[in-house]
Amino acid sequence: MTKRGPEQQLLEHLSASLQDRTFVRLILSRPAHPEHNPEKIFARCVDLRDAPHLSFTFRFPTKDITKNMSLAAGIDWLKEQIGRDFRSALLCTTRRDWQLAWPKSGECRIVAHQPSVTQAPSREHDRARQEILEATAQDWLRALGVTDATGKVRERMADKYRQINRYIEIFSHLAIDCGWRSPGSSERASVEASERPSVEASRCGQDENAAPLPTLGRSPLQRSPSTAAPLTIADMGSGKGCLTFGIWHLFQRVWRIPVCVIGVEERKDLATSTLKVAREIRAAGLEFRQGTIDSVALPRVDALIALHACNTATDHAILRGIDRGARLILTAPCCHKELRPQLKHPPTLASVLKHGVMEERMAEWVTDGLRALFLEWAGYRTKIFEFVSTEHTAKNLMISAVRATEPFSSGKVRERIVELKSFFGIQQHALDALLERSHDS
Repeated sequence: MTKRGPEQQLLEHLSASLQDRTFVRLILSRPAHPEHNPEKIFARCVDLRDAPHLSFTFRFPTKDITKNMSLAAGIDWLKEQIGRDFRSALLCTTRRDWQLAWPKSGECRIVAHQPSVTQAPSREHDRARQEILEATAQDWLRALGVTDATGKVRERMADKYRQINRYIEIFSHLAIDCGWRSPGSSERASVEASERPSVEASRCGQDENAAPLPTLGRSPLQRSPSTAAPLTIADMGSGKGCLTFGIWHLFQRVWRIPVCVIGVEERKDLATSTLKVAREIRAAGLEFRQGTIDSVALPRVDALIALHACNTATDHAILRGIDRGARLILTAPCCHKELRPQLKHPPTLASVLKHGVMEERMAEWVTDGLRALFLEWAGYRTKIFEFVSTEHTAKNLMISAVRATEPFSSGKVRERIVELKSFFGIQQHALDALLERSHDS
């Protein structure tokens, strides 16, 4: 009888867990060729077109790529990867975890552990987490006009309600990427919640004039959340406050993670009305300030959000986030006006860009593509994806950036920025000042 190798055993455990629905996740790491392969590959099971698929996320230093495969195709593909391109694999099931590793000296071996997760995740693809906005959210949803006195979503606010849920879902994933929440933790509480101090209904942190930051570039991640202080999140352009309240609700009421959320709004009436609601519901750790992206005083922040900031206001928000040490920067740009007048038509694209609508879209893509590159130059891992909006356009691109590497140190990324600007004849970009920075400055 032929002895089964450790790789074959792992694949058999994978197939069995997918069959009996005990599969949680699979992680491949330790790439054999780091210069060519992703740092890690994450696999989860999702239902697509009424059939289970393996959804793979390829984690590169500055971006993630997702690819879905049928179960059979995914397992066949993994046979080629495990042991050849990746030297470590972790299979998590609700019954047992299986670790496959190749020691520096010796043969491959497989080791079984107690399960780290005892409940299989939902297989729904891009599921909306509307259960988060349950009864505990009714006070602010009602005060902001999203629901009526009975708790029913108002017909004209149905799109806004869905948008809040989608926004919360996105932020839930980003919180895991930032290390603020464990992938295996309950929806109802964070693994660190009991260790964090409470947040009083006072001003969130010290403003920048009172607490200057050390020179950026010394640490790849800046401050990681710790027990020393609550997380601080700044929402630039908070408007009527629906999404700002949603983030506060997610951290404070759902996860029980103390947080200071600062909504910044230029319009005095909106800043005043949202602050009034926050005080009425006694929302500790939530405040609203009147000001602009450039002028408002901010403490050191863990996350900076700027949704639908027009034109270069998005770039100003990115700069504020970098300079205030944000681990996470999240933007949904609109009104891309700065680059279009500068955009030249490279000969290879001239026949396409002669159409005004194509030129306009190209200007948008180049603008947001450069923003992602500038963020990567500043040490962030970026993703660009679609986010549904109800207030500006049918869909906006959203840029998420999580600090991952030493800032201002990758010559290759800097070179790509210069090359892209040159290709389209761009003379000036609102983030150009970042090119003058270096890791040692």
